Amino acid sequence: MQLLAWASLLPLALAAPVFQPRAAQLIPGSYIIKLKDGSSNAALENTLKHLKSTKTDHVYRAGRFKGFAAKLSPAVLDTVSRLPEVEYIEQDAIVRANDFVTQAGVPWGLARISHRTTGATSYVYDDSAGEGTCAYVIDTGIYVNHTQFENRAQWLANFADSDNRDGHGHGTHVAGTIGGVDYGVAKKTKLFAVKVLRANGSGTLSGVIAGIDFVAADAAARASTDCPKGSVANLSLGSSRSTAVNAAAAAAVRAGVFLSVAAGNDDDDTQFYSPSSEPTVCTVGATDVDDVRAWFSNYGAGVDIFAPGVEVLSSWIGSTTATNTISGTSMAAPHIAGLGAYYLALEGPKTPGELCEYLKAVATLGTITDLPAGTFNGIGFNG
Repeated sequence: MQLLAWASLLPLALAAPVFQPRAAQLIPGSYIIKLKDGSSNAALENTLKHLKSTKTDHVYRAGRFKGFAAKLSPAVLDTVSRLPEVEYIEQDAIVRANDFVTQAGVPWGLARISHRTTGATSYVYDDSAGEGTCAYVIDTGIYVNHTQFENRAQWLANFADSDNRDGHGHGTHVAGTIGGVDYGVAKKTKLFAVKVLRANGSGTLSGVIAGIDFVAADAAARASTDCPKGSVANLSLGSSRSTAVNAAAAAAVRAGVFLSVAAGNDDDDTQFYSPSSEPTVCTVGATDVDDVRAWFSNYGAGVDIFAPGVEVLSSWIGSTTATNTISGTSMAAPHIAGLGAYYLALEGPKTPGELCEYLKAVATLGTITDLPAGTFNGIGFNG
């Protein structure tokens, strides 16, 4: 094997650590190889050229996260772990959308984020409405022909399968909350589909990393054209804590993309899950119509802000006017992604960190009940 022959010429080196995501559904023989921070594309290509006999599933070269995903035998895994460019290796695992399906509900979420008290029935907003911004939906895809999107939605990339459509509905629902004409927070933002989850709502860690890596590079390329006011991305998905997924998310944030991330639906501390445990993203928990923490919503010091996430009405697949009402922190996160785009258009440029802190500063504070100690008590607000 070429890799082994080449590696035998290298000086002996300590093996890079090989991680397994906590309590995850692991994919046998599949690994994510992360190169050291600062590695160049040339270093990545130099590593890859010695893997001709090993098929790569994904190559991460577009953004600041450098590495690749591949199926490796134990012998090749050991050899790769000893390459000096490799920082760590993580076994690939299944990642899933963070949603619950319900039968009924009303579109109360928009009203809640534009009023300081519960019970309002109107959505009051500045008519800039996210104009000049772009919102990436890293999910199951978007039904781009839905009337809610008024030709502002576009399919960009697929890292899940060969089916370039939303076969589930989750991503279309998320996109509707971010920027739908009736159900959206930022009604003039452009919406971009980056598919990382299949029709059954699941995907792989390596595919999610590929999607995040793509978004970081694409947002930079569009900064002076499609998205002059800035870009946000929504990740309404999660897995057990993953070092590699968190690193990819952090790299996208460093590249200037605001990431709104679902806290997770395990009624647990968010520190145990990814990408919600990454400190530089804006992690979002869910509340209900009475400002009670949703029974399923994760919590803890890692949750930056809350938003409506129970019985949220938005766009769906099946027809150009289809809707659905579902629950989950998946439904809360796009409210905050939409608010991110809304404030970028209204207030001007902010780094991702500044934007998350601004959202916390203007949030409706102290109204959430059933909230464990140490968790931020604030609901997103559009000012």
